[in-house]
Amino acid sequence: MEHWELAGQMTKGEKKVFSEYPELVAELLFRRGIKTKEEAEKFLHPDWDRDVRDPFGILGMKKAVERIFRAIGTEERILIYGDYDCDGIPGSVVLHDFFTKIGYRNFANYIPHRHDEGYGFHVHAVEQAKEKNVALIITVDVGITDYAAVSKANELGIDVIITDHHLPIEENGKQKIPKAYAVLNSKQWDDTYHDDMLCGAGVAFKLVQALLQKGKANGRFSDIPDGWEKWLLDMAGLSTVADMVPLQKENRALAYFGLQVMRKSRRKGLMALLQRLGIDQKNITEDDIGFMIAPRINAASRIDHPLRAFELLTAAEDIDALRLARLLDGINDRRKGLVAAMMKEAKKKLAERELHEVIVLGNPDWHPGLIGLAANKIMEDFSRPVFIWGRDATGVIKGSCRSDGTVSVVELMTSARAETFLQFGGHDGAGGFSVSHESVHTLEIELSSVYQKMERKEQTKSIQVDKKLTLDQVNWETYEQIALFAPFGQANPKPQFLFENISILAVRKFGKAKEHLELIFRGEDGKRISAIMFFAPEEISDRAEKGKAVDLIATFEKSTYRKTPELRLRIVEVFDRA
Repeated sequence: MEHWELAGQMTKGEKKVFSEYPELVAELLFRRGIKTKEEAEKFLHPDWDRDVRDPFGILGMKKAVERIFRAIGTEERILIYGDYDCDGIPGSVVLHDFFTKIGYRNFANYIPHRHDEGYGFHVHAVEQAKEKNVALIITVDVGITDYAAVSKANELGIDVIITDHHLPIEENGKQKIPKAYAVLNSKQWDDTYHDDMLCGAGVAFKLVQALLQKGKANGRFSDIPDGWEKWLLDMAGLSTVADMVPLQKENRALAYFGLQVMRKSRRKGLMALLQRLGIDQKNITEDDIGFMIAPRINAASRIDHPLRAFELLTAAEDIDALRLARLLDGINDRRKGLVAAMMKEAKKKLAERELHEVIVLGNPDWHPGLIGLAANKIMEDFSRPVFIWGRDATGVIKGSCRSDGTVSVVELMTSARAETFLQFGGHDGAGGFSVSHESVHTLEIELSSVYQKMERKEQTKSIQVDKKLTLDQVNWETYEQIALFAPFGQANPKPQFLFENISILAVRKFGKAKEHLELIFRGEDGKRISAIMFFAPEEISDRAEKGKAVDLIATFEKSTYRKTPELRLRIVEVFDRA
């Protein structure tokens, strides 16, 4: 069983640097690698003008903007081709809203069907675009590894602007970049932009920023108020949180201001979805995005069509917004049931066989749109890279992979024999692939062999604790100090606190299947303190007994479920006293 480990303590000199801050704030700054007061102020107080840089600092931006203005000037047909997840869809909405705002109508949005078409920028979509007289394609969150589709577009006389953030493939010490008209992706080696970790919707937002900046400088868009593009931060912020990019540098600002805009957004589809889910819009948090909103946006592509989510976020009428919000919520309920059945089958298969360094598991009947969720859960349960596959409607074997952090799945797939994969791409931690019917049978042996030869990062088995607290410190003053560090996410996790040797006053299990857990504690001042855990594992539920003394690791959260703000703890782990 994992145990906890208290993070390193500050020296006297480090304490002096942060002496003007409360002790807890100083320690949390230190934990995040912040070393100076200047860095601390930047982190604690995001500033739009300071933190959101000139979009023309991104390689290829000038060329992309000029091409789009040429298309607008000659009324060329433009196609926005976005990925089908909660990055590509909001990013596509950002460009849709821009062209709609400027009154340009000769454009369309295209989002591929996850099951029928699969991940990527596809040749057949380019051919269809040609039939519809498209002259310019702008991709969103996709395209950096889709050489065939870009080549086909060039052959057919269609210009392509790639906006993406995924890793380009490396060959013989060089990056292999598609020969598009322009490529906006700061992971290109020649790009010097200060933040190369923007999500796909973040890159699309920067493109809109650049278009408005250039247009206004040339006397265009006089009827569009300065700063109008900030209303698009509801989508850019949504994706920045949902796509789990590091919430540092410009991403921190996009997430921070994105949440502020979401709390005020008049976007009909977003408001309808929040109402459907019982989320108080003015208090929306990154947890609401991660656990409630993003799963429903993603569910559309997993077992229906991603256009349903796009239609929700661009809905102009209340009746359509309410209908689509209800539809997506229902789709998500179906998704949960299908994933539960898949996980039950997967665990049974794994219990019956020897485990290799890399797990490869699949079933032709498994829905390709759901295997990513299963891959993530199995990776967490078995602590090793996982590749899960299913078969799409055309008979192609497609899969999703997740890394346990020891290796990059992109490097793992790149290092495999050339004939192993038909197609692959993604991030260090997650990716997608397609494989032949012949190769799938030897995929686990091949990847495990490659894994053994790769340099691997060590993974700690300890839960990192930021600070020990007492139950009496569970108060609003402590919460407000922690809230200075929000929004939380990748590279800026919620602070985790240790409460040692505390007695459980009461235990409550709730939910339809009693799958959730609430523990009640009492501080020395007599105040009752609630600690909850959704989908609590059996081993934690089994340790939860009334009157028992435990060590609790938890984070703070403000719940507005009952409209009145309630301070409570969110359980990370419960340990028996040694």
